[in-house]
Amino acid sequence: MSIDRLLERFLRYVQIDTTANDQTDEYPSSAGQWDLGRMLADELHGLGLADVQITERGLVIATLPGNRPQPTPVMALNSHLDTSPETSGRDVRPQVIRDYAGGDIVLPGNPQQVIRVEENPELNSVLGKTLITSDGNTLLGGDDKAGLAIIMEVVARVSADPSIPHGDLRILFTCDEEIGRGVDYVDLAQLGADVCYTLDGPAAGHLDVETFSADLATVHFQGVNIHPSMGKDRMVNAIRVAAAFIDRLPRSELSPETTSDREGFLHPYTLEGGVADAKLKVLLRDFDTPRLAEHAQRLQQIADEVRPEFPGCDIQITVTQQYRNLGDGLAKEPRAVALAELAHHRLGLACQQSIIRGGTDGSRLTELGLPTPNLSSGQHNPHSPLEWACLEEMEQAVEVVIELMKLWGAQAKT
Repeated sequence: MSIDRLLERFLRYVQIDTTANDQTDEYPSSAGQWDLGRMLADELHGLGLADVQITERGLVIATLPGNRPQPTPVMALNSHLDTSPETSGRDVRPQVIRDYAGGDIVLPGNPQQVIRVEENPELNSVLGKTLITSDGNTLLGGDDKAGLAIIMEVVARVSADPSIPHGDLRILFTCDEEIGRGVDYVDLAQLGADVCYTLDGPAAGHLDVETFSADLATVHFQGVNIHPSMGKDRMVNAIRVAAAFIDRLPRSELSPETTSDREGFLHPYTLEGGVADAKLKVLLRDFDTPRLAEHAQRLQQIADEVRPEFPGCDIQITVTQQYRNLGDGLAKEPRAVALAELAHHRLGLACQQSIIRGGTDGSRLTELGLPTPNLSSGQHNPHSPLEWACLEEMEQAVEVVIELMKLWGAQAKT
């Protein structure tokens, strides 16, 4: 059965270690992404696609030619090869639970890791379905190998059935999405798509139409180092300066620990250095893009407050743009969302527009001019040993994408 083939694909893909590495400037940042990319390219060739390439940067690009007599918009599908560095993706041992009967799931490789219904109420909606977990020692890699498996299964089914009407379909597999570099080397002119969909979303029925807008602030603290024995009135400890700065960051507001829904935040997430100098990285996030400038100004005000308390120190803040709210660009092509909703409804499926307190490759692609909503791919608890995926939700995503191809295949090329 096709759904069994979908599961087999997913199980193969998750066992390849594609953990992104943010400690290198190489792209892709890990050898496993090359390995998985080559595997996928070989499979695309095996499905009869002639226009398959792996770029010098490890991107996988391919075309499934359309079968419509008139020109139609070119639709693209995107997923990423890498997995998050937050949890190991090495030696993933997937566990398949068929006919899930309900209740907490104790992971066999590490019984202390338990997927609890109390913390995962969506488990109540997948009773009787097939679930996939890790053994508890690694992440699963559903983010985004569920998306890869879904796209590959779409190509397999559509290429084998000429009765499915569709326009040209472009496939794009990117690298290092988890460390914010996913589309750095994507050539949109080469891709040649009019609309794109990422398969990188949560449980079935979600259509992500907004993401955070995101910047990264790097705060550099310059101190004065000297031997502690003679440090009086001479030493300026950059670590203490950084600590004072961090202590003034908002806690009851504008922090991930205290915000939800559409509320933004300032999130200090790495601190390194010593007495002479230290470096702090702070994520700036907000759905309202102009507010990022306000968050950056908040950091500057804190620096101005701290600097006089440590004579001789210097604090410099550099803000780097990362990605922008998906919704800002989707308004330019309203069919991208409307047809995705229609595809669900034609299949008798519920569809809920949702927002992501994060970002996807679709955020950057949309910002660059290619409208790219994000579709569900059946993944839950990403980046965690408690990650799990639902096979039937992945199957539903396959059906939605095929219906979307039919809808775009009926649109006129403008």
